[in-house]
Amino acid sequence: MKLTGISSMATRQVLADLADAYAHRTGQHVAIQSVGGVAAAKRVAEGESFDIVVLASAAIDTLIAAGRVDATSRVSVARSGVSVAVAAGSRHPSIDTEVDVRAALLSARSIGYSTGPSGAYLTKLFERWNIADAIASRIVQAPPGVAVRSLIAKGEVELGFQQTSELIGVEGIDILGPLPHAIQAVTVFQAAICTNAHAPQEARAWLAFLTSPDADEVKLRHGMEPA
Repeated sequence: MKLTGISSMATRQVLADLADAYAHRTGQHVAIQSVGGVAAAKRVAEGESFDIVVLASAAIDTLIAAGRVDATSRVSVARSGVSVAVAAGSRHPSIDTEVDVRAALLSARSIGYSTGPSGAYLTKLFERWNIADAIASRIVQAPPGVAVRSLIAKGEVELGFQQTSELIGVEGIDILGPLPHAIQAVTVFQAAICTNAHAPQEARAWLAFLTSPDADEVKLRHGMEPA
C-alpha cells in the first residue's frame, strides 16, 4: 500500500528526497502532493483523503481543531527561515541589517512574497516599519501554488522573499542570504496523520523516520534545520 500525503511547497523537495530514501530502506512508497499551503490545508479541511499532512504548525493547529488530523500524532519535522533573492546577474542590495533590508525594499521596483507564513509575516513587518502604504503599489504577491522564485527569475519581481528551501538550487536567481537575525521569521513545519487515513500504522512509521537523525542531512541540504 502506498502512503499518501499533502504538503506546502516549502517542504516539497525535502519530502521527495526523504520519500525516496524511505522507499529504498523499507520498500514502503510514499506519494506526497506539494501545493500551495492554503490550498493544502483547505483540501484536508474539506475531508479529502490523505494519510499524512505536512504544513506550518499554525495550519496543523487549525486542522486539529477541525477534527481533521490526529492531535496525538503531530510531530515537528523542520524549521525554516526566510531568504531574499534577486534575478541572476542583477544588482545585489545589502541585506546585512534590518536598516539595509528596509532601504532595499524602499528602493526596489517590485517586491514579491507568497501567501504562506513568510508572506503573512512580511505584511506585518512592513506595517511595523510604517512603509506598507509606500510600497503597496509595488507588491507582487504570488498566487497560491506559484513560487516567488519563478517570478524573480522571469523578471516580474526585483526583490523576492521566500522560504530558503524554495530558493536553493534554482536557476535564474541569486540568493542574497537569509533575513538578518533581528527580523528573521522561523516557521516550524509539522506533520500529522489525517483522521481519515487509510494506513495510520504505516503513517506513524513514516513520521518516525521523518523526525529521526537519519533525515537530518536532507533537511540541512535543502536549507532547513531539524526541528
